[in-house]
Amino acid sequence: MYKILIIEDDMVIRTELKILLEKYGYKTSVTEDFRNVVEFVYNDKPQLVLLDINLPVYDGYHICREIRKQSKVPIIVVTSRDSDMDELMSMNLGADDFITKPYNTQILLARISAILGRTYDDKKTEFVCGDIVIDIGKSTVKYKANIIELTKNELKILALLIQNKNTITSRDEIMNELWQSDEFVDDNTLTVNINRLRKKLDEIGAVNLLQTKRGQGYLLCN
Repeated sequence: MYKILIIEDDMVIRTELKILLEKYGYKTSVTEDFRNVVEFVYNDKPQLVLLDINLPVYDGYHICREIRKQSKVPIIVVTSRDSDMDELMSMNLGADDFITKPYNTQILLARISAILGRTYDDKKTEFVCGDIVIDIGKSTVKYKANIIELTKNELKILALLIQNKNTITSRDEIMNELWQSDEFVDDNTLTVNINRLRKKLDEIGAVNLLQTKRGQGYLLCN
């Protein structure tokens, strides 16, 4: 599940974008602290940034330039400024795409999907939750300085729990996720995988991270 950061000072547009993106399966984050936007980007670690140009304190050009000093995160400029010069400046400063308002939502979604695909497909994919980092490419989980390898099913379970962090994930949801591997997983096998995953998390110091909610499912607290 990719996370998209929306940098937009118009609350109505910001809310509409958030609802749209979450409807299509993306996680979103927003900021209203326009004085510390660049620092927020580094800490939030989104997989893509939607950036307006007309912002308070610093404009989008400045923010784009500062982000590019330390990060290659994809940036799509979404703005009402539609001159060729605005588009040229955005691209020269490191933006990956330029879309003018009002935009067609399906075109925006298609551009987002295309950029995410080009950027992350066939590359290492990491999920981050506090001090927990799972690397899909290496099939490992890292907690602070400690790393341990996971099986395919353990990796899928932990990735799902991270995506639903601080929310209970039912056994049925987890089994549906594992079913996609074309490998039959019964209820007892799930219990075995959960117990092995919990043991491995304990081994690297992430004690009590994976919690069982009796009769409901599992919860990742971090």
